[in-house]
Amino acid sequence: MKQKVQQAVSPIFLRIEQLDEAKYGFLLVSPVFLVLSVLAFYPLVKTLYFSLQDDDLTGTHPIGEFVGLENYVQILSGDANAILSSPFFDLQAPFSSALIVTLLITVVSVAIGTVLGLGMAIILNKEFKGRRYARTIVILPWSIPIVIQGMMFFLLFQPSLSPFVEPLANIGVFSDNPLINSQDSTIIVILIDIWRKIPFIALIIMAGIASIDRNLYDVAEVAGATKWQQFRMITLPQIKPVLFIGMIFYTISSMKIYGIVEASAGCATVPTLTCLVVQTFRQQRWATASAIAFITALVIAVIIMVYIVRFRESTNE
Repeated sequence: MKQKVQQAVSPIFLRIEQLDEAKYGFLLVSPVFLVLSVLAFYPLVKTLYFSLQDDDLTGTHPIGEFVGLENYVQILSGDANAILSSPFFDLQAPFSSALIVTLLITVVSVAIGTVLGLGMAIILNKEFKGRRYARTIVILPWSIPIVIQGMMFFLLFQPSLSPFVEPLANIGVFSDNPLINSQDSTIIVILIDIWRKIPFIALIIMAGIASIDRNLYDVAEVAGATKWQQFRMITLPQIKPVLFIGMIFYTISSMKIYGIVEASAGCATVPTLTCLVVQTFRQQRWATASAIAFITALVIAVIIMVYIVRFRESTNE
């Protein structure tokens, strides 16, 4: 029996050994794709299925009657704003619109956080006394739990507790109570998001910088290149792939922001897309919540595709 099994398996291993490098690589990662399909794509498909049903669960259908794209039409047209805790999209009230607030937080946080993380990575890559301790301290904001981070900034901007609120209000930066003002609270959430994710993007960039061949800088110095020219011609092109991946993860995380919002200003003041999904779900509007969640996933997918296209264009230049 054992010999028959070996005879049956041997041609399979022989076929695998004859595969080229690319096909062999795909074969090795195929189990990972199968696991991801179960863990990621199945819930996404199930969410789409639920979003095509009706919110009314009192009828004969256990998950509501099939209504097609009606939930999406109501959300995107604004007809669903009356039943939502905050508008999905409303240009007349941008800081009350979940989509606008989420995109604003994402764009500003990713832009500023990436630049600051790049600067921090370059500094921490230099040789100086205490560099090991500096790298450890830099990681701390990223290691603190999200709820604690939100509570820290909640206390920091409480008028009765913080010494910073009144001076900032006197110079016109914030109002007297920024945590109940949507515009001020959105800025605070952006600050928290940047402070929290700078170590993440910095660590990724540091890994990219560490992989650069130091001989390239030696040759550039001999050729008389300035530090800026070395950064623009050597460092930036070499770290572009890892920077690209870091920005993708940064963007996805910011688009799904929820914990620091709820722990600091609250979803009623800063209505992000994730907040809108959670609040709609709590209202027992399962189909509408699923539709908003699926739209959020589509928006994230579009943003990632833009990243990929821009990255390919930059590498082909």
